[in-house]
Amino acid sequence: MSRSRFRVLLPRAIALGALLATTAAVPHAGPAASAAAVPTVVAAAPPTFTHPGVLVSRPQLDFVRSRVNAGAQPWRAAYDQMMGSAFASLSRTPKPRAVVECGSYSNPNNGCTDERQDALAAYTLALAWYITQDSRYAEKAIQIMDAWSATIQDHTNSNAPLQTAWAGSSWPRAAEIIRYTYGGWSSTGINRFGTMLRNVYLPEIVNGNMTSNGNWELSMMEAALGIAVFLEDRGVYDRAVGKFRDRLPAFLYLTSDGAYPRGPVGSSIDTRAEVVSYWHGQDVFLDGLSQETCRDFVHTGYGISAISHVAETLRHQGQDIYPEIQDRLRHALGLHAKYELGDAVPGTLCGGSLTLGLGPVTEVAFNALSNRRGIAMTRTQQLTERQRPAGTNYLFVAWETLTHAGNPN
Repeated sequence: MSRSRFRVLLPRAIALGALLATTAAVPHAGPAASAAAVPTVVAAAPPTFTHPGVLVSRPQLDFVRSRVNAGAQPWRAAYDQMMGSAFASLSRTPKPRAVVECGSYSNPNNGCTDERQDALAAYTLALAWYITQDSRYAEKAIQIMDAWSATIQDHTNSNAPLQTAWAGSSWPRAAEIIRYTYGGWSSTGINRFGTMLRNVYLPEIVNGNMTSNGNWELSMMEAALGIAVFLEDRGVYDRAVGKFRDRLPAFLYLTSDGAYPRGPVGSSIDTRAEVVSYWHGQDVFLDGLSQETCRDFVHTGYGISAISHVAETLRHQGQDIYPEIQDRLRHALGLHAKYELGDAVPGTLCGGSLTLGLGPVTEVAFNALSNRRGIAMTRTQQLTERQRPAGTNYLFVAWETLTHAGNPN
């Protein structure tokens, strides 16, 4: 490995503080950087953070509990699906490791699946606690979070940033619910968990990753934002928002951007030829196209999901970014939904051949844009309703029909 297996945590924290002291992004100087490109505009973190406020809020959770207890659909079916999963098991034994080693496509897989699924289990159990008010679920979530915070010290190998992002997206969701709605998590456990997020997770993700496919950096910013809310760290929060805004136009295209998309801010991807290569050979650009559409819909879905999660967390913190991003997001959902639903693929799109499999990722954005903002999204609605109840992708997405279907909050 290129890194030592065990890092001294204090120097990492010091280095992170120095990094956050210089948050200005490198401006994109390529020809695609038109007036339509989104600049680095870092919104100030809220003066007071809202808790729980990572992906789900207390009003949202109260709505879900009322709907489940009333036996209303689709929430009851989604709840039953969640409670029937292994992630809700009260007999689950966490499997923490000091070093989680993840290569490309999790090869090698030394703790990668265990970490992601324990994080998802903690989130699942936190939801189960809130809906049932059965303290056994809260205590099991705490057991899992305490086990990992007492053990993990590093992520290594080529997929370390993505692995850290995926697990780091789920942990704060669970921790926020338990910390702020259940009184049984000790201050020692809470503080150690926060130290884990700051010293093991943040250094791997806070800088982003401008050269990999866009789903990486978007997931990294989702995790960084969630961690920032849990830690109430305004510097990390502002940095995550700025990098998210920079990355979004390099992942979802609008014709108003210009003749072709921009490359990631700070990258050397500037010319049309470089962009076509980066966009997996696609040279015809249309509203809603993703940088990974012609790779496959699975990875495209990861990016769309992370975008909606960031937007939802920001809204809970009093900073509604949906008006800024809604055109990119609605066109992206509509474009990909129609092909998931079986529309013929034109030869101008990815050579006429698509690898489908968007995944259970439409519920959050559909609720935000269609139900709350009143935007007609016929094909996205058809796909969303066909996939209900949306389950989990076993990485960082879970139970979003339960948490977000028709949720007005």
